[in-house]
Amino acid sequence: MEDSQITSTSTLPDQTKVKKQWWNLSLTQQILVALILGIILGWLKPSIAIQTGFLKDIFLNLVKSLIAPLIFASVVSGIAGGGDAKKVGRLGLKSIIYFEIATTLALIVGLVVVNTIKPGHGVILPPASAEVITQAHPKTLTETIVHVFPASVVESMASGDVLQIVAFAVIFGLAVLAAGERAKLIVSLCDSVTQVMFKFTNIVMRFAPLGVGAAIAVTIGKQGIGVILHLGVLVGTLYLALIIFLILLLGSAVLFLKLPFKLFCKSVREPFTLAFATASSETALPKALESMVSMGVPRHIASFVIPTGYTFNLDGSTLYLAVASVFIAQAAESSGAAHFGLEKQILLMLTLMITSKGVAAVPRASLVILLAALHTFGLPPEGVVLIFGVDAFMDMARTSVNVIGNCLASIIVAKWEGEFSPPKLT
Repeated sequence: MEDSQITSTSTLPDQTKVKKQWWNLSLTQQILVALILGIILGWLKPSIAIQTGFLKDIFLNLVKSLIAPLIFASVVSGIAGGGDAKKVGRLGLKSIIYFEIATTLALIVGLVVVNTIKPGHGVILPPASAEVITQAHPKTLTETIVHVFPASVVESMASGDVLQIVAFAVIFGLAVLAAGERAKLIVSLCDSVTQVMFKFTNIVMRFAPLGVGAAIAVTIGKQGIGVILHLGVLVGTLYLALIIFLILLLGSAVLFLKLPFKLFCKSVREPFTLAFATASSETALPKALESMVSMGVPRHIASFVIPTGYTFNLDGSTLYLAVASVFIAQAAESSGAAHFGLEKQILLMLTLMITSKGVAAVPRASLVILLAALHTFGLPPEGVVLIFGVDAFMDMARTSVNVIGNCLASIIVAKWEGEFSPPKLT
């Protein structure tokens, strides 16, 4: 389909091609244009900019509507989709162990960097956002554990409580797996719902430029042009944290596992570029599998570890969630809310460690998980829309790190199995 489209386009006159290239902007390009227009409107006409806030609210509501069906269906299909627990076996156990180590490292790096740079300090959220968090009663550890298990999953879905949705989905997925053949219809249904929600996400994202433009316009209209500096610091904080994470992760692999570093960099170059340009890990999946097999990872290991990692090992997205959530908490504090201390941050990181496993490898799906986690901890959802204004810059970076992390995971699991045979460099 794509090849035929390219061929037909190439036969058009030069003027038509230029016109198509101008009008058919990608979502990222549309968001960037809307971002610039929103900045200009908020700077020059603040009174008019503030009146566009309803567009931001519509977009925020649409994103909220994704939470329950997307998380439930993706978690259940991810757990029960294998059809036979014995197929996972030793390979699955080793993969999961590595995934947890890598995502934990990502959370730690993100938490340390964002608390060191403090990009959210000085960002003022709307007064209503501050009230939400000050009125929220902080739960104790025991209360939080009890809260994880819902008395009514319908109520949990209606309120968007992601912890309860995930807990119910995990237990439900295990039950479906135990039911075997009789539950094939449920597995197929959940997989279909997941695919439909991916399409639903794409439809919602068509509204993203309007929501982003309105969000940044309202923000600048109320706070002035200086807020742009804080968002720039946020982007820089994420990039710095991702670089530190890759240095630690790849450095450890090179030192302790004797990873052929130059060969690895050469092999992941094309998948990395694809993921960075499209902000979608799935776009880079075929090339990542091909590259890792060429590098010496057995096909059966690469075919298992890399796709599984797209659900359980999104290192870049996990690190982003840590940075973004604490950024919003810092902004809420600057708005007059209660201090979101280290103990709460660690609890939030544990929540993100669980909920990020249900993130699909599609553009900006991390925002759905971020919004749900903020709701659970009483943090202002307006911060998500504010972040969305610069999310295009962050999405490309975190997605490409996801791809690198999963490629590395396939090599580490292959070495752990004693089946990694890299070609000799000439």
